[in-house]
Amino acid sequence: MRALLPLEILVRTAETGSLTATARALGLTPAAVSAALKRLEAELGTRLFVRSTRHLRLSLQGEQFLPQAQQMLALWATAQQSAQGQAALGGLLQLSLPSDLGRNVLLPWLDEFLQQHPQLSLRLQVGDRLADVYRQPVDLAIRYGTPADSSLVALPLLPDNRRVLCAAPAYLACHGTPQTPAELAEHVCLSYMLADSQHQQWSFARDGLQQSVTLSNRRMADDGDVVRRWALAGVGIAYKSMLDVADDLMAGRLLPLCPQWQGEAAPLWLICADRRASGVLAQALRVFLQYRLQARWLETQRVLDDAVSAGRGLH
Repeated sequence: MRALLPLEILVRTAETGSLTATARALGLTPAAVSAALKRLEAELGTRLFVRSTRHLRLSLQGEQFLPQAQQMLALWATAQQSAQGQAALGGLLQLSLPSDLGRNVLLPWLDEFLQQHPQLSLRLQVGDRLADVYRQPVDLAIRYGTPADSSLVALPLLPDNRRVLCAAPAYLACHGTPQTPAELAEHVCLSYMLADSQHQQWSFARDGLQQSVTLSNRRMADDGDVVRRWALAGVGIAYKSMLDVADDLMAGRLLPLCPQWQGEAAPLWLICADRRASGVLAQALRVFLQYRLQARWLETQRVLDDAVSAGRGLH
């Protein structure tokens, strides 16, 4: 549908950061792509991209509009499918999930997704190592952090997600509450490993200042779910994705620490090997998950905001 072409151009340009790459993918000229974006900006009355001679990135307004553009394209794809007599998604979806988020959050949501699409079959691979989507039987992978392999297609699920420092009330009762990140050196910290690389340097930001703490950890695991379980057991302090510990923070099983300090970025992506894998099924799954992830993130953010207002941590 030609009316939606500017939105398609917007989404692809946001993903690639390149007018040339977008033009190549859509069979257009870079000049036509640039003109379409300028017309869209004129219709919306705002700048969607910040341009320089070497770089192209979304503006703040562009970041806010992008999820709505993605949802409109996904709805149109679903409407096309329905008009063609294919209202139900079908076939086999081979999906790789991270350990903690996959087991404790995404699994029941995927049950709901399958109920909505009874002709769809699901094969799951659960673990924190990034699946080889070229060689392994995996269509899509959900992972934290931008993939190092630039040839992969990474579709944003929750780009604003961050890590949060947290511990169980039982641990804090025994060991006290750190007031600044620097005090973490005096505490038991729970470390995460990936491909034998330990996440021992924890970084934080406050009022434009960066602070990194290098820790010597007594407990390390290559499974994010294990780190969370250790934290719940009261044996140490964890530095986890806010999505992973959302329910624990809202229920008070874990308490946020140093909430005035912003944790590291932990964007969540839907990853596939090539553009063919990011078709109707991928977009349907993406839209389905985005609403739920955003709601979960916003609820948890309110908990952190309340912690700041209540004066927990450093004043």
